[in-house]
Amino acid sequence: MADGSVQGSLAQERFAPVRAQFEANLASGEDVGACFCATVEGEIVVDLWGGFADPGKTRPWDRDTIVNVYSTTKTMTALTALLVADRGLIDFEAPVARYWPEFAANGKADIKVSHLMAHSAGLSGWREPITNDDLYDWDKCVSLLAAQAPLWEPGTAPGYHAITQGYLVGEVVRRVTGKSLGTVFREEIAEPLGADFWIGLPASEDGRVAELIPPPPGQGAGDNPDQSEIQNITFNNPGVHVSATKTRGWRGAEIPAAGGTGNARSVALIHTILANGGVAKGKRFLSEAGCRKALELQIGGQDLVLGMPAKFGMGFGLPGVLPLPNPNSCYWGGYGGSLIIIDMDAKTTFAYAMNKMAPTTQGDMRALGLAMAMWTALGTI
Repeated sequence: MADGSVQGSLAQERFAPVRAQFEANLASGEDVGACFCATVEGEIVVDLWGGFADPGKTRPWDRDTIVNVYSTTKTMTALTALLVADRGLIDFEAPVARYWPEFAANGKADIKVSHLMAHSAGLSGWREPITNDDLYDWDKCVSLLAAQAPLWEPGTAPGYHAITQGYLVGEVVRRVTGKSLGTVFREEIAEPLGADFWIGLPASEDGRVAELIPPPPGQGAGDNPDQSEIQNITFNNPGVHVSATKTRGWRGAEIPAAGGTGNARSVALIHTILANGGVAKGKRFLSEAGCRKALELQIGGQDLVLGMPAKFGMGFGLPGVLPLPNPNSCYWGGYGGSLIIIDMDAKTTFAYAMNKMAPTTQGDMRALGLAMAMWTALGTI
């Protein structure tokens, strides 16, 4: 509808409070345009969208509107790596240099693939100055990381690899499959599921993309004047430029830690693979053991980049920092507020995406309020 009103479906009346919460976020102005989707045992039970896809409120947020979800993209990259590992092509405990020999340079011979997955490799940013356009040059990005010395001793502390993680994990995937991460993701996960999520968006889809609205001035990533050298390297080289997400260069490039484009429905649907023991839409993608790799604690403690406690499994955040009701759960969010929660005990996924960005990297009360309404409706809390 042209007025931006909330559209979508609820499988049962008990989910009405979820819709009420979603409507309240839009009515209060907390959201301009957004979408939320929840699955139970692989079936969509809540699918909502509404508001507007642009700050001028001239374009309604439609069923098939998609948006850059920043670091929620990391969960797609992690899932792709889990799938490739489940097929025996990657051993997470092996040194990265087994698959990518050049990576051993500058004291990195013992860094394991699991360190890349868990943000503990000490490569959260580039030492050498780079530009935003350099992010579209895969070979340059990975060559610089392969040559670089770690920013801290690998494996000793988490330090959020905000942009670099996608290139690091993606290059390992490329070395063992001969294909880019975005290609493996598309061919092995998105296309078989009919999921509308892209790591490298074709120009044909540009007309459906919602415009991100940056956080308030001074509240964005990298705006802290008291940040450490590691934080400065991570967030300000080349810096996070929300306006770049409107360009063909950003959308078309494979930036597997931050450049993915999709919506709540596609994010929730894709992660039913993990929530349901490796099976989605009747097709087995991973073994159950391969899925549960995501839950294996790799590192915890004060994150050197986020400046707050973190707890990382194999590519996902684990319960503790974000309070989740069931232990066998994992999650991650994107800069601005997008979020995915995967609960392997309850076999549920909750996903939220929006265009009005908050100054957050791990979700805020818009998404968490919707999650709490879902947990209440399901009798989880």
